[in-house]
Amino acid sequence: MSAPLTAPIHWVRRNLVVIVGSLALLYLLLPNVVVMLFSFNKPAGRFNYEWREFSTDAWTNPCGVADMCGSLGLSLQIAVAATLIATAFGTLAAFALGRHRFRGKSATQGLIFLPMAMPEVVMAASLGTLFLNMRVDFGFTTILIAHVMFCLSFVVVAVKARVMSMDPRLEEAARDLYAGPAQTFWRVTLPQAAPGIAAGAMLSFALSFDDFIITQFNAGPSTVTFPMFVWGAAQRGVPVQVNVIGTAMFLIAVGIVLVGQLVGNRRKKQAL
Repeated sequence: MSAPLTAPIHWVRRNLVVIVGSLALLYLLLPNVVVMLFSFNKPAGRFNYEWREFSTDAWTNPCGVADMCGSLGLSLQIAVAATLIATAFGTLAAFALGRHRFRGKSATQGLIFLPMAMPEVVMAASLGTLFLNMRVDFGFTTILIAHVMFCLSFVVVAVKARVMSMDPRLEEAARDLYAGPAQTFWRVTLPQAAPGIAAGAMLSFALSFDDFIITQFNAGPSTVTFPMFVWGAAQRGVPVQVNVIGTAMFLIAVGIVLVGQLVGNRRKKQAL
């Protein structure tokens, strides 16, 4: 076989992993592209399934649908509160599991990772039964507790992976230079663990914001989050504004990731 014909084959072999990874990433992002595209659609009826006409009406009036922005605000409140609580407790648990030995450590790790392994409906039904037996009124508080319980495991996994990769010699050097425990933590330990904590917090926020199953089992009759609103609206036609909110959340997430990458690259250049 001549060289001009074999050159493309060799190129594909050398870059096969990159090609397959790019195709997989494109496949994963394709639904987001469709949602973004149909956020500029002007459907003829209630269903936004076929492209009809380009329009920015939904973007200029995202709260044009009754109760949608109210449910969105509720989801954001729950997601922020659950993220803060889960990140705080998850970080403490990750440091305890990653750096200390204590009786019952293996059992504690199993209990923490259990919510990640079991189906969401099992945890949702269990928490709902617990709240019923305790005669707790369903609403914001019950959803928040359920989301914290669900997100805690993911925060522990993310932060613990970072803690296990940290170099303890840096903290020993800080103590040799007469830094106190608090100063060592704030100046050395926390900056090293910050990427894992940020990753756990972002994952916790995403899981809490778009959760439906756990929320459905632990929400009150008058408590409607954004995923519950979308589920209810799907029976009579999802408005275009839902695509607008989905696109905005996607772009914000991508922007946060890009900013984090730029900041990380700048710090690496400054360190060099």
